[in-house]
Amino acid sequence: MQRAYYFSNEYLVDLFSKCGFTLEEICVHNKKVENRSLDLVMNRNWIQATFTLNPAGPLSPNNQHDHNTCEGKDDKLAVDMSQKKSESEEIDLSVDFSNMFGTSHYLNEAQIIRIKAKGHDFKIKMLAKEYQHTCKSTGLMLWESAQFMCSLLAENPSIVAGKRVLEMGCGSAGICSMVAASSAQFVVATDGDAESLDLLRQNTSSNLDAELLNRISIRKLFWGDEDDVKAVRELSGDGAGFDCIIGTDVTYNPDATLPLFKTARALISDGGDAGSKAALILCYIQRRVDEDSILSAAEAQGFWLVDKWINGVHESNGIISSWFRGNDVCGAFRNVTLSILYFEV
Repeated sequence: MQRAYYFSNEYLVDLFSKCGFTLEEICVHNKKVENRSLDLVMNRNWIQATFTLNPAGPLSPNNQHDHNTCEGKDDKLAVDMSQKKSESEEIDLSVDFSNMFGTSHYLNEAQIIRIKAKGHDFKIKMLAKEYQHTCKSTGLMLWESAQFMCSLLAENPSIVAGKRVLEMGCGSAGICSMVAASSAQFVVATDGDAESLDLLRQNTSSNLDAELLNRISIRKLFWGDEDDVKAVRELSGDGAGFDCIIGTDVTYNPDATLPLFKTARALISDGGDAGSKAALILCYIQRRVDEDSILSAAEAQGFWLVDKWINGVHESNGIISSWFRGNDVCGAFRNVTLSILYFEV
């Protein structure tokens, strides 16, 4: 059973303090509830606090004007939210929830998970599952597509062997980049989220030896940011671009799809000939962005689809199908609807 704090201590205290209350006592309570007939154990956790009203606070009788002003602001907020609702049925409250739930605090209670792939055994520190539903950053979690691509790279080192490799939106786990480092010329692991990058550095340093660490560079890359793109391209060696770009579960946001391909186009190498052209490989679970939208955005930036593997269906003689010969990677992920798209320019 998952557990969650619906407010961090800091947020709760700050919320009441702004309204004129003074904290007297605060503590976290934990209780385990067992239902033996159902063989079910539930961990209950809650914050309990005692506050007193500050006589000089904004809610005191002497400060009714301030209280009314606050009410006016609340009314304005409600109007603003209503206007946003009318403009779009989907409202992004991730920033507010991130502040409310105190994501940075939860990283202190991160979990360690073990990821095994052929010749690799990683212990990855990541955001605990009970906090993931309140986390703004998707990069603090490990997605199925990353595990799938990690296994494919481990089984098929030739995908990246001797190449300049870039991983876009790799998140905090970095398992694809770490596997690629074993055979690539070098790897640049990127993400646009600062917390994800901090955790990524911890995971790479705790799982790789010095030789492999020297092959990995970790950099911030916010898609569409010209300064970030320029800085990352310089790492490819004389600004030549990357031979292989990998992205796992990076196509879930409709607004980010075009910036993704625009950034990839600016960073991929234009060199190479038949059989050795630079490639963009995307592995994903279809969510809010369908395949047609992905292909349209790719085509607009000069990418063309060379091969695809959709939910286990692929060409018998295709590039991607060769990655599954002689291994059981598909078997380990048979219950997950994964897809792979292979692009060239």
